[in-house]
Amino acid sequence: MSEERQTGRQGRPADADGAAETEPLPRRSEPDEAFDPGVRSQPPGTIPTGLSDDYSVAGRLGLRAWWASASANLRGSVYMLSALLVYAVMVGAIKHVGGVIPLVQILLIRQVVMSLIIVAFAGGGLSLMMRTRRPGLQIVRSLLTLAAMLCGFTAVIQIPLAQATAIGFSQVLFVTIAAVIILKEVVDARRWAATVIGFVGVLVMLKPSGEGLDAFALLAVVGAVLNAGITVSVRMLASTERTDTILIWQGMVMIAALALPTWLWWVPPDAAQWFWLVVLSLFGTAGQWLITRAYQVGEAAALAPLDFSRLILASFTGFVFFAEIPALSTWIGAGIVVGATLYTIRKNARPFPREPASV
Repeated sequence: MSEERQTGRQGRPADADGAAETEPLPRRSEPDEAFDPGVRSQPPGTIPTGLSDDYSVAGRLGLRAWWASASANLRGSVYMLSALLVYAVMVGAIKHVGGVIPLVQILLIRQVVMSLIIVAFAGGGLSLMMRTRRPGLQIVRSLLTLAAMLCGFTAVIQIPLAQATAIGFSQVLFVTIAAVIILKEVVDARRWAATVIGFVGVLVMLKPSGEGLDAFALLAVVGAVLNAGITVSVRMLASTERTDTILIWQGMVMIAALALPTWLWWVPPDAAQWFWLVVLSLFGTAGQWLITRAYQVGEAAALAPLDFSRLILASFTGFVFFAEIPALSTWIGAGIVVGATLYTIRKNARPFPREPASV
């Protein structure tokens, strides 16, 4: 999908009676009460309303011109960073309400809102959106997405955000293994070495001891494994399925799977909790669109490294809003995983069908 270039042209304003101008307008370098009686009434240092409007129009036109001339990877990077900021709000909201509202209820409300928005934008094209050549794989992918969300968001609620986020980066390492087993891709010795080193970083963050591993940290690892399965399944669907088809099938399957447990464990939210539930639902939908658009516009190899800014956002959110201070082992392990993942991404930088990132 290509970005359309937008150009703007500023015409001279018409007179009050609608006739075209025949004489130049007076210069506004010096306020003139006869020309604009409201100038003298404005506070010192303010820009007159007319000039303020002109600056606003010029600013918008300049921004549009910059966007139209930007490279595809730069536009994709803007979409990607916007998606990560939006997701940071969503994850923070989930952690905030997750201690009171059951996770299945949160996910159901989020998915219902997302599906309603997708259907609203589909208009009369809903029947076309529903068509799929691989319904079985659509269902498998949707169930993987549900399981990944249950594991990943449970970890987010129970352990520090920075730790859960850093462990999640190991998804790329698991994709390497899944690509060999399922997609029959060939992986060289250096990529295998990077994968092994990355898993050492995961073990550092898990902090194995005589008391065993942190169960919730292990859930984050399971979530990363499931997200790797989602990535592989989307690659398999990319050649025949539309993005909106994948998303609407995900909505149907997840709503059906979550309906009964949500009904059994429903907790009536108060007004504040409803606010955060709506916020995380809307932000989750916006994030899904932004990250999909990013991969449609830019190259995956150029955008993937930006994903590591999530660790900074997660650390900031955890510290400011939840008083979380990441342990030294988290930073050491995260550094190892990030380094191994960046190397793997670089080695994977070859043409393949673009796919939307999973959430």
